[in-house]
Amino acid sequence: MSLKLAMPALSLLSAKEKTSRVDTLPNMELKTKSPMETQVIKRVTLWAFIAAFVAILGGAQGRDVKSFNTFEYSAMSCRAHSASVTEFGAIGDGKTLNTRAFAAAIAHLSRYSAVGGGLLYVPAGRWLTGTFNLTSHFTLYLHRQAVLLASQDIRDWPLGEPLPSYGHGREAPGGRYMSFIFGTNLTDVIITGDNGKIDGQGGVWWTKFHQGSLKYTRPHLIEIMHSRSVQISNLTLLNSPFWTVHPVYSSDIVIQGITILAPVKSPNTDGIDPDSCTNTRIEDVHIVSGDDCVAVKSGWDEYGISYGMPTRQLVIRRLTCISPYSAMIALGSEMSGGIEDVRAEDITAINTESGIRIKTALGRGGYVKDIYVKGMKMHTMKWAFWMDGNYGSHPDKHYNPKARPMVSGINYRDIVAENVTMAAQFKGIQGDPFTGICISNATITMAPKSKEEPWTCSNVHGITSGVTPQPCGMLPEETTTCHFPEASLPIDGVTFKKCIYRGNHA
Repeated sequence: MSLKLAMPALSLLSAKEKTSRVDTLPNMELKTKSPMETQVIKRVTLWAFIAAFVAILGGAQGRDVKSFNTFEYSAMSCRAHSASVTEFGAIGDGKTLNTRAFAAAIAHLSRYSAVGGGLLYVPAGRWLTGTFNLTSHFTLYLHRQAVLLASQDIRDWPLGEPLPSYGHGREAPGGRYMSFIFGTNLTDVIITGDNGKIDGQGGVWWTKFHQGSLKYTRPHLIEIMHSRSVQISNLTLLNSPFWTVHPVYSSDIVIQGITILAPVKSPNTDGIDPDSCTNTRIEDVHIVSGDDCVAVKSGWDEYGISYGMPTRQLVIRRLTCISPYSAMIALGSEMSGGIEDVRAEDITAINTESGIRIKTALGRGGYVKDIYVKGMKMHTMKWAFWMDGNYGSHPDKHYNPKARPMVSGINYRDIVAENVTMAAQFKGIQGDPFTGICISNATITMAPKSKEEPWTCSNVHGITSGVTPQPCGMLPEETTTCHFPEASLPIDGVTFKKCIYRGNHA
């Protein structure tokens, strides 16, 4: 143990001082002493130091608490400074509201954004809090036994303006409740842990939604907006009031090693919704949801067309999804800014309504193009593939019904599906067909009570190769292998560092 960790005086430091490195003893005014006096002083100092060390060590062993905490974690960026939320008065009893403590801790650590950044440590406990905002060059780290609990008092959730690419709240004409954990205009922000939990306690919101008593759109669990270099990893996210993870208008995002859980009948509890984002990597994720496990978006009708920010360069790997009433991966329906260059591989759907679903409608405008899927496994599905050009749902009456979406360049290959009710339902738009569809090496085993016609197709054009059961006539057989890009995207060049946390936090 280093000298600085053994000093009992550390417990008397202020919160600000605790985040700084303490490498030397305080300066003291010294007087000239004789050699004998000097030796005596050295011996006394040494024995005092040893006594203090033994007292600290014995005290730590006598309590069920570690006085000093050291661990490794992986992150885009390591931090030079840290603090525990307990230093700002937080109490992890599941009852005390800690909103002010989290806000104060983050405000304090924001001072270090230009000098190595700050890490906020959340120790074991149940930490009830209202919404709070993150800062740049910042890490929120949850201990494995830490649970962040979202307040169930709606007064703890402030209102915010609608997203400009949506025009108004997704569920109501007015604004929206701010997300539980929120950040905007940030650089280098990390939410991670040792599989700690963030619980949105969404039941109260789901009840109010079903009752029709909400005047504003429900909040997300995590929303990062207008930001870059974002990491969300190694956490369990539970019971979001609305969409669970919503990166929007952001770039260079890694979402990795997380579990998202919500009741399968909870309303609109999407797992991950990259929205008008560039360069995003989603991998090693397990989702059980009441809606789409991953929903790719880019704005709604005339507002999304006007904002004009697509989602592109998205990689999805090793996703497992259970969603009996929705899709493993949905593209849309809010896709008016465009969706392009989406690559999904080694993905699995179990007891899910559909594998890949494209949702759009007249009035959306925009496009869905250059979509690549390979290595998809499905078991117990209603549809393996679903494309819908009549999804409806408009923000208001001002949308342009002549704004036609373009769907083209859709590539699926190396597919195995079992116990499927219907292989595919492809419904394009009259006069605006979905084109460039390619499906190769796909084996779909139908359920005992499956539909007599496994494929339903209208207003689509494309080809298939080595697909069973035999597809519809609009997708004729042609020997080929559907394309999947070999070149990697820039986000695959983002690697994690091994970071070491050292703190005198319980």
